[in-house]
Amino acid sequence: MSSSTPTLAFSRRAFMRTSSLAGGGLLIGFNLFTACKPKVQPPVDLAALDYNDFNAFIKIAENGAVTIFSPNPEVGQGVKTSMPMIIAEELDVSWDKVLVAQGILDTNNYTRQVAGGSQSIRFGWEALRQTGATARQMLVNAAAARWGVAPSECTTSEGVVTNAAGESLGYGELVNDAAALEVPENVTLKEVRDFKIIGKDTRNVDIKKIVTGERLFGLDYKAEGMVHACVLRPPAFGQKLESFDDTEARAVAGVSDVLQFGDKIAVLASDTWSAMKGQKALKAKWVEDTRLETTEDHDKILLGLLDGKKFETLRSDGNIQKAFAQADKVLERTYESPFLPHNCLEPMNFYAHVTEDKIHLVGPIQTPERTAKQIAEELERDFEDIHLEMTRIGGGFGRRLYGDFALEAALVSNLAKKPVKVIYTREDDMTAGIYRPAIKYRIRAAVRDGKVTGYHLKEAAINSNMYGLIPNFFPAGAIENYQVDVANYQSNITTGAWRAPYTNFLAYAEQSFFDELAEMMDVDRVQLRLDLLQNVKGTTDERIQYSPERMELVIKAAVEKSGWGTQPEGVYQGFVNYYCHNSHVAEVADVVIENGQPVVKKVTCVVDCGIVVNPLGARNQAEGGVIDGIGHAMYGDFAFRDGVPEAQNFDKYRLIRMKEVPEVEVHFLQNELSPTGLGEPTLPPAGGAIANAFKAATGKRLYKQPFTKYPELLRVPDQEIIG
Repeated sequence: MSSSTPTLAFSRRAFMRTSSLAGGGLLIGFNLFTACKPKVQPPVDLAALDYNDFNAFIKIAENGAVTIFSPNPEVGQGVKTSMPMIIAEELDVSWDKVLVAQGILDTNNYTRQVAGGSQSIRFGWEALRQTGATARQMLVNAAAARWGVAPSECTTSEGVVTNAAGESLGYGELVNDAAALEVPENVTLKEVRDFKIIGKDTRNVDIKKIVTGERLFGLDYKAEGMVHACVLRPPAFGQKLESFDDTEARAVAGVSDVLQFGDKIAVLASDTWSAMKGQKALKAKWVEDTRLETTEDHDKILLGLLDGKKFETLRSDGNIQKAFAQADKVLERTYESPFLPHNCLEPMNFYAHVTEDKIHLVGPIQTPERTAKQIAEELERDFEDIHLEMTRIGGGFGRRLYGDFALEAALVSNLAKKPVKVIYTREDDMTAGIYRPAIKYRIRAAVRDGKVTGYHLKEAAINSNMYGLIPNFFPAGAIENYQVDVANYQSNITTGAWRAPYTNFLAYAEQSFFDELAEMMDVDRVQLRLDLLQNVKGTTDERIQYSPERMELVIKAAVEKSGWGTQPEGVYQGFVNYYCHNSHVAEVADVVIENGQPVVKKVTCVVDCGIVVNPLGARNQAEGGVIDGIGHAMYGDFAFRDGVPEAQNFDKYRLIRMKEVPEVEVHFLQNELSPTGLGEPTLPPAGGAIANAFKAATGKRLYKQPFTKYPELLRVPDQEIIG
């Protein structure tokens, strides 16, 4: 940008220093989510300003155009649109005058540059509003000073400041004046009723580029002198590299080098196809390093853990032993789920150029700071040497929380002494890890005098157990005697977060269990849940994560919107409610029988996630979560034989297909509470909703996923159709 284009650049609040810029304008540094850091030094010359180094700022040009940098990774969850919307709302500019740009990793000016846990908007809400409001107030102060009036006599609208006499000045006309003013520490935020941008359907800022194929994603990135690399990794978990022959790989046209790093071999080539061919041409000998594990063994191990006595107790209320000893009835069920890969549409990839001066990284990553620190540590470099740029991400679902693929790129570049882009094939992507862990749950409930008096949840998982917060979700606090115990088996198969970790399967298990519990008690299944929520109202237990009042509202709304219990003959419904990622959700699935099989026709989804910033994007997230939840509950299966994944591509790994996607009707409860999570909360309940609907249609309960693996439970001869 030339010095002839003055700019006003803002950050959140208060603030250590301002600086006039050559040619006019103002730059203010601050930390977006916490406090300002005096280390941020504003440049003195706009011509020398590299805005990639100051991505925490709003920029306002003399013509009134506004650039807003979005700090967090964009995984398809819409934050590159919604985070700037929040700033623009409080800045009080017209959205069609805003240009949005992706910020880089900048630990001086941002915190929590993470796409994970559905927390970007929740954590950024207040700070982003302060960002825009501070900028707006400074422009108002500049206008008021020029007119000789009090700032309180001025109003703003769509990038224009107006005084009581009707005089107006555009934001672009005020940048030079604003440069000479103090930064206000306390600013007034808009009332929710005055929002003009927040709450309005807003098109994805990248949508045109996405549909026209412009370069946005990591796979699109190119740099001068860059070589492509495909990496051969051990084919089985538990193996290590003994030796290899690269003669045939080096003979492939386009292949320039073959490099070993650890137990991996990288093939470098002038293009992706040559690198892939070279990878396949490698001849490697692998030897067993640790035990080669098999899914059948995992099943036995996890069931053994559930039957055993070695558990860690995450929460214990009352006395469950006494509750079960005194029970009139006891229900116990075990629920089982497999490993699952992430299978992002865009396979893992990353660019790295390691030089003596710096490490330049570019690519799709959900955890840029953690990944940069890992690379700095591995290469024994200073963190300050790393410059990391985030591309748009073609699906993450938790897989890109782990920067192993970025580390590979950096290690190979360091060995090759040239810029390298590592690209996974689909087979690489599906077989290299990291997977959703296989998990089994055993749930018991005690009933006495028509009331649920005890609840005991046991989890047995591969490698790691549920987070400490999850035991405080519903029904915690609703049942006097309540206990959650966990155990795990340490495997050499790498596992990690998968969209809505743990709750993605736990919600199905618990909500299926509650349906069966209601049947055993001979009570209405929805009323059972509402009655349990009454026990939580007024609680002083600060561990409880959910709101019984908000959960009650989503339940009642789902009953109303879905026509629960009033559907015509031949339509069978399943109900669930769930809380996770700080949001409350209820879903109702409608199922019909076609050719002797239950088919999901519709899911009604009601969500309370507080203020909805972008309803269009929010509906997309909610619908996608429901479809994802149905697809993996129905079809997702992944197994191992002697450490080797049995599925390596989509010919053996089943995903939901377009013709199998039901209608999804989404409703958001309107309130003025701060936003909560949305990228994940609608996925966990979906499996339970369809399982409960299948039970209504077939009379058969499903205790294992994926459901289609057990066709005998989904087959309904005409004479057995319920109803």
